[in-house]
Amino acid sequence: MTRCLIVDDEQPAIDILVHYISQTNYLELAGSTTRPIDALQMVATQKIDLVFLDIQMPDLSGLDFIRAINGKAKVIFTTAYSEFAIEGFDLEVVDYLLKPIRFPRFLIAVQKAVKIIAELAGDKDIKTEEDYIFVKTESKGKLLKINLSEIDFIEGVKNYVAIYIAGQKTLVYTNLKDLVNHLPARQFTRIHKSFIIPINKITGIEGNRVVLKNVTAEILIGENYKSDLMEIIRQKMIS
Repeated sequence: MTRCLIVDDEQPAIDILVHYISQTNYLELAGSTTRPIDALQMVATQKIDLVFLDIQMPDLSGLDFIRAINGKAKVIFTTAYSEFAIEGFDLEVVDYLLKPIRFPRFLIAVQKAVKIIAELAGDKDIKTEEDYIFVKTESKGKLLKINLSEIDFIEGVKNYVAIYIAGQKTLVYTNLKDLVNHLPARQFTRIHKSFIIPINKITGIEGNRVVLKNVTAEILIGENYKSDLMEIIRQKMIS
């Protein structure tokens, strides 16, 4: 478990990160503060692995803060300003998140941080995500193990969810909102009110449709989910 500290002089920005951390099962919130001086004391006296750090704050800037902790914790900058990026990377920050921060971009940054922290600790085999789940099927009292790597896509069907594997569907007694919270967000993303897809099986985007490997069904992109999906795509895009 990676213990995190949030330092930002704006409470709404803290609240967003608190929510994101609560949705990420390998992160633990050690605390949050709007006062960087208090945060310095927390890093000095507690086990803090990762700091989400704003840059422009009164009393002590994020740049001064990272110099003061002298490598005792890894840092991800969270800021509305891009002009400090070069100096931030010179100070060996893990990543640089521009506000407003989207959850998919947040996950990319924390995965990078967790890997670095694990390697420094000598645990190169650390796992941050599970590779299977157990689900309740339409048959009463029956549980089924689902290997996440085998899932082609997931569709919401009234009071059930249909999980498609190799052209076969399994009906699960749950809803998409609950299910997506139990799936590793780096592997799966919701792209429509009716669809969750595995990110590594995307083979293309055609208008408002996602093309998936070995899937002939029409998988639509909902307008409310499009920006998060495109943020994921942009991380791998060659411009």
